[in-house]
Amino acid sequence: MATVFVPKEAAGETRVAATPETARRMIAEGNSLSVESGAGTGACFPDEAYTAAGATVVTDGPDAWGSADLVLKVNPPTGDEASRLKEGAVLASFLYPLANLGAIRALAARKAVGFALDRVPRISRAQSMDALSSQASIAGYKAVLLAADHLPRVMPLMMTAAGTLTPARIVVLGAGVAGLQAIATAKRLGAVVEVSDVRAAAKEQVESLGARFIQVEGAEDLSGEGGYAKEASAEFLQRQQVEVRKRIVAADAVITTALVPGRKAPRLVTSDMVRDMRPGSVIVDMAVEQGGNCEDSEDGQIVTKHGVTIIGLRNLPGRVPVHASEVYSRNLLEVVRLLFPKGVRTIDLADEITAGAVVTLEGAIRAPDVAAAIAKG
Repeated sequence: MATVFVPKEAAGETRVAATPETARRMIAEGNSLSVESGAGTGACFPDEAYTAAGATVVTDGPDAWGSADLVLKVNPPTGDEASRLKEGAVLASFLYPLANLGAIRALAARKAVGFALDRVPRISRAQSMDALSSQASIAGYKAVLLAADHLPRVMPLMMTAAGTLTPARIVVLGAGVAGLQAIATAKRLGAVVEVSDVRAAAKEQVESLGARFIQVEGAEDLSGEGGYAKEASAEFLQRQQVEVRKRIVAADAVITTALVPGRKAPRLVTSDMVRDMRPGSVIVDMAVEQGGNCEDSEDGQIVTKHGVTIIGLRNLPGRVPVHASEVYSRNLLEVVRLLFPKGVRTIDLADEITAGAVVTLEGAIRAPDVAAAIAKG
């Protein structure tokens, strides 16, 4: 039987790593589960709901860290949190190890297993654990609602006694999981949607949702491993900017989602583009946490520049905490089943998912890129 602990996240995070539903399932499968008091409050799951599910609600978080076989979190642990783990314990969360080297060092020092949800391979068998996709889908939905809320016009075509209101024009940059959900949401709201992506496979997906794909002359297929986009050449990005610029300056709202794993987000919307957009237009920069796709975005802020509202808010899934927590906790439930089948710890590095997502094990840092970054100091 595994002893599982779900701590309360840091201030500002509304999501939780286990809901009463997944708590009940983990307990039914032979595990014991403790939840720090208040862990689910931000996602509208009170302590009483966890108690009713069979979990133990604890008030002494540090002690619970030190007694757990498995700790489930949303955000990467701090170095102090990682140092509380008992030797050899497992921690599963988003780790983003290259950006959190101190926590990785602490996990290695405790000989803990650091399982990074952000490094789960994007293969068919791992879809139920793909937390990046589950959270990106919710973020794409919320991004469109933010755009609609800040637009000084309606989204759909409206026929009124006073005349016809034309639909809003939305440009989505990047057609990954977040972008596709943004497209679907904007279409449901009645907007006309145009989409740009560097991957050839995205065109069919975009058009299947009823949006128009922005074709760039001389485009090459930049599909990367795991469905991510590879980094584009400077020449391609320049051609893309020329073609996309025409749509951006005519758009009512632009939603940017373009990310390249392990690198700074590509700059797709320049200041001069913003300057040429119509007053009242909106940009939602979903890549702001990795430097932003828009040159004028400000991390964590909503600003107005040249009459354009630029939304650079972080953690959009955390603004829909109930469902974001529900799907994330189900991703983690599958991780628990992988690492602790029938309550017995099983770290099988012959398994493709485990090998890809385990960053630290028995005091060693397994991910070569992370080990190299730590070696550089």
